[in-house]
This record gives sequence, C-alpha cells and structure tokens, in this order.
Amino acid sequence: MTGTSPQPLKVAMIGYAFMGRAHSQAWRTAGRFFDLPLDPQMSLLVGRNPDRTQQAAAQLGWSETTGDWREVIERDDIDVVDICTPGDSHAEIALAALEAGKHVMVEKPMANSVAEAEQMARAADHAAARGVRSMVGFTYRRVPALQLARELIAEGRIGQVRQVRAQYLQDWLADPSSPLTWRLQRERAGSGALGDIGAHIIDLTCFLTGERFAGVSGMLETFVSERPLPAEASADGSEHNGTGLGGRSGEGYGAVTVDDAALAMGRLSSGAPVVLEASRFAWGRKNAMRIEVTGSLGALSFDFEDMNVLHVYDAGEPGRTAGFTRVLATEPDHPYVQAWWPPGHGLGYEHGFTHQVVDFVHAVAAGEQPTPSFQEGLHVQRVLDAVERSSAERSTWTPVETDGDPAPDPTGQALHGDSAVPSVRENSRTSHARQNSPTERS
Repeated sequence: MTGTSPQPLKVAMIGYAFMGRAHSQAWRTAGRFFDLPLDPQMSLLVGRNPDRTQQAAAQLGWSETTGDWREVIERDDIDVVDICTPGDSHAEIALAALEAGKHVMVEKPMANSVAEAEQMARAADHAAARGVRSMVGFTYRRVPALQLARELIAEGRIGQVRQVRAQYLQDWLADPSSPLTWRLQRERAGSGALGDIGAHIIDLTCFLTGERFAGVSGMLETFVSERPLPAEASADGSEHNGTGLGGRSGEGYGAVTVDDAALAMGRLSSGAPVVLEASRFAWGRKNAMRIEVTGSLGALSFDFEDMNVLHVYDAGEPGRTAGFTRVLATEPDHPYVQAWWPPGHGLGYEHGFTHQVVDFVHAVAAGEQPTPSFQEGLHVQRVLDAVERSSAERSTWTPVETDGDPAPDPTGQALHGDSAVPSVRENSRTSHARQNSPTERS
C-alpha cells in the first residue's frame, strides 16, 4: 500500500439482491487486497422496500439508503453509479447518470434492446469526452484462467483461431414447477437464457479471440410455456427474494415470455465458425460455462465449474505424449493472483467481481476507458438481437451489424498497473518465457 491515502470514490448501487450482493462484496474487498489509486466508499444503496433496503445496507456495508434512484443522480457527492437491476431499467438510469457526469458500471446484458444499447453507447461516447467512464459487467473476463487464455491466444500459442465452441448450461429451471420470476418475463429481462447467460459466452468469444461476430443462425426454444406465480410476491408483483432465481411457488399461473434455451451457429470477422449453446434446462449442470478455442497450432479449453484450471493443447507435441495439459492458474504471475493466496489456494466466483472493481477504479483514476465498454456491450446486444431475429425466420443466416464497433484491445484486459499485480503484457512475456424501476429484485 502507498503511504498517502487515496482520494475517495463514492459509490451508489441500485439493487441489492444476487448481483447487488456480489458487487457489494467487490466494492468492500477490492481496496483491502489491491493497491488502488482511489478509495471506493460504499455511500448509498437504493431499493424500493425501506426495511429490506436498510437490512441489506447493514449486512453488505453501505452507509446510507434511499428508495429513489433519482436521488443518486441529484447528489453531487456520488461519483459512481453501479446498476444491478433487471434490464428494463438499465438504459434510463445509465443515461441519467452519464448526463449528470457520474461514472457508470452496469450489469449485463447492457440493455433489453438494440435501440436502448445504441442510445447508451452514444451517451457513453459523449460522456467520455468529458472524462466520464462507463463499463459493462461481463465479470467472467476477470477469471485468471480466462485472462491467461486470452494472453496465450494473443501470443500466438495456438496459432490462427480456427473455431470456437461455447456453452453455458444451468438447470435451475428444469423443474416445471419452479415459479415465474422476472427472469422469465420479456418486459423485465429482455430475453431468457439467451441474454441471461448466452450474453456471457458471446462476450467471452469476442474477448478471447479479439474478434467480432459477423453473422449468426439461431434457434430459441421455450420448453415450459407457463409457470406457477411466486408465493413470495410483494404488493407490486416482484418476488421477495429478488434474485429471479427460484423461490416458492404459489397459486395461479403466468405466461413464460422468454426462451429456455438458445442455440446458434455463427462466424467471426475472420470467418472462423462458432457454435453457441445456452440453456437453463440442462439437468446436473449448475453453472457450466465452457469455452474451447481451437487454432492451427493447438487449443485451449475452460469450464467454470473447475474455474481455476485452463487446459492447453500443443499440437506440436509428439503423438505418444500429446494431450491437454492441466494448468492451475493460481501462480503469482497469473493475472490478479499475486494479491490473493499462495499457489494452489483457488479463487471463487466472487473474485471476478473484485477484479472488475479493481480494473474499473484504475481506469477511472487514469482517465482511460475501462472494458468491456458500452460499445462492446452494444455488439453483444446486436448478436443477441440477430439470434432472436434468425430464430423467428426459421434460423435464417442473419448478419450482425458492426459499423462503429471497434475491436477489443488485442492485449487483453487487466488495467491494474501496480507492482503487486502484473499487467496482461507483463504476464504474457513471463508466460512465454517459461513456455507454459429498479429495486432489490435484481
């Protein structure tokens, strides 16, 4: 840590359920493990129910509460707005915050429609000219093993990217008696498995390869068309547990208006083919986000259910000893890891959110654009939209608009620059040398 106290960075967070809890952990932890140029202060928590908001603030570490997100916009002492609400409120809050000169972090997917995402990206570009920063929360980018994968691909370790296979499989909706939550309502969530979890593997495909999608052929499926209403519904119709994940079923039924599973074939800007699958009906798969990138010289494979491990295949190995090498990404020279535990003491789901805050704070302090940017979030939104439109037209091949969409930084993402945490460029060299209305409901 430095000898002088960094300036405060006062944060307001809107929503405090699943993502709100994860983000709170990150804001609370980042400065205690990483040397940050600014001091994140958890100033204000927003939620509609006063009692539950105050309880959440006390538990999660927030100083004040309010029931109206507009108070956040009006307060001059708030520097950052962290949006952890369902997608139907992302655009309104983000646009107001950027206009007010506040830095914005917003959960994925960035919006519920391409039109909203385009408006947000334009506002972010205008705000950036005034020094106001914005970022989309595609947190899996910050998993050390996936950071390592990005480095190896950028170094050319697997050669030219030939194809990508990506899955995101869960089973929390496989039981048809699970209640109807906001994640199953198009007007709230925008889409189902496609946007909720499919957005992650779309973003990771772009992040790892440094490319954009050129087009897709998609298919969406809804297996259960209606579900029991939640027993824990509040007076305004939102469920008490707020996460949108499970809960107890009550009386009556409501229509499911989103997809349960999404499948797509696509091509990247280089022409490399991609196969995508996102399902919340895959029995036995709890959070199986898997991605495999095959190149002309080898391949890389990752499964989040074994998140500290990257499997690396070198096609130059003699056949009698060839095979995937299991790399445990817990060494001090792996991205982010030096700030944590000794080798072999693995990291967990929550650490990616902490790394996200670390990179965001460094970018804000340096006056740089954090990533994923709103432009990158817009590209993901356009891919989601293309999959939906393709599915509606008998899986017709559908181009993805890319005008004005810059490619990702080819060096990858790890913006922290302090000596305790090596940058992506530093890790790349080392690795090569070693040859190895918003509420608590979100």
